[in-house]
Amino acid sequence: MGLDLTSFDAALKQHYTNDRVEDMVYKRNPFLALLTKMEQFGGKNLPIPIIYGNPQGRSKTFGNAKTRGAATSTKVDDFVLTRVKDYSIATIDNETLEASKGDANAFMTAFSTEVDGAINSLTRSIAIGVFRDSSAAIGQVLATPSNASPWVITLKQSSDVTNFELQQVINIWSAKSGGTQRSSDGSDTSWVVVAVDRDAGTITLDGTYSGSGTIAANDYIFIEGDRGLGISGLSDWIPDSAPGSTLFFGVNRSVDVTRLGGLRMDGTGLPIEEALIEGDAKVNREGFYIDHYFMNPKKLADLKKALGTKVQYVTLQANARISFTGVMVDGDKGPITCLADFNCPYDHIYGLAMEYWKLYSLGKAVRPVPSDGLDMLRQDTADGVEVRYGFYGNLATRAPGSNIVITYS
Repeated sequence: MGLDLTSFDAALKQHYTNDRVEDMVYKRNPFLALLTKMEQFGGKNLPIPIIYGNPQGRSKTFGNAKTRGAATSTKVDDFVLTRVKDYSIATIDNETLEASKGDANAFMTAFSTEVDGAINSLTRSIAIGVFRDSSAAIGQVLATPSNASPWVITLKQSSDVTNFELQQVINIWSAKSGGTQRSSDGSDTSWVVVAVDRDAGTITLDGTYSGSGTIAANDYIFIEGDRGLGISGLSDWIPDSAPGSTLFFGVNRSVDVTRLGGLRMDGTGLPIEEALIEGDAKVNREGFYIDHYFMNPKKLADLKKALGTKVQYVTLQANARISFTGVMVDGDKGPITCLADFNCPYDHIYGLAMEYWKLYSLGKAVRPVPSDGLDMLRQDTADGVEVRYGFYGNLATRAPGSNIVITYS
């Protein structure tokens, strides 16, 4: 008897075990892999309490201590974490499905290419998102494009080219939130990526750019449908500039921008090894510590060259099957492991105390989104089937003050 949809679904589940999917998700993404995972993020939200101040009933004069003891208390607040959603869908036409009836291996060979690609697309979205902010911007424009058809955008930060893939549909806005949506010819506001030059840091888009186009330097680039719906990544939790009074998951961080919004430092002009030393010292000054630095591979290469023969390598084990090699530097409170993560923007280095960070998700970070218990579904508007993968979750830290961002202009 030939395979039916239910049998194909069973073959799919046997092929894409939890271990196999996790290996596909984490093996090239160090920060994502090393994060502690909490996979029971149910309910409407998740309060994450933080103590950011002590009661101040202390004085060398008893009366003053008594007065302030009655008037003050431990300062506690909750980041009320909410989930964001992300989806990736793989499809296969029914003719291929029918042609492989009776041969599960033939089906899996044909279908795994699409499913692997869907898992990888969702993985990339999460891995990029944990370094950035909830705007979900994946790059910026260097300058107004030249009139052409098709036309080319040069990225402000060439290393951001790793965030782009053929067939993506993108939008461009003047700001991360608010602002105006840009057009290429006075009417078109979305375009398909038709070429990526990873050496030059450029992307080529379909359609025409003309004198009526409105794209300008420093505009922000988004995948269509993503703007404002991203993970609250490191750039949100440890922003480049001190956070204001705008509530962040219900917390006014301006009352103590360090303990509630992390530390920041401008490393422009400093040799990288000096910047790492200064960043560590700045965190230690606050009574905190860091144990990891995450940076773009080009920055880690700079560090290796600066250390020369003094470079010390270390291997970190994410799980029994996945490991990463980093560089060890001395910190005031113990060794600090420096790791390259190509999802990290080139002009940022993040110093983190990893024990305080978690990726909170509803189920596995990347998991099938089944219907009626089936991972494989029949398409309702086409002659084929689809597999849906999804992410429901967010990133958070219990101690923002034990982290620092070092930026380079």
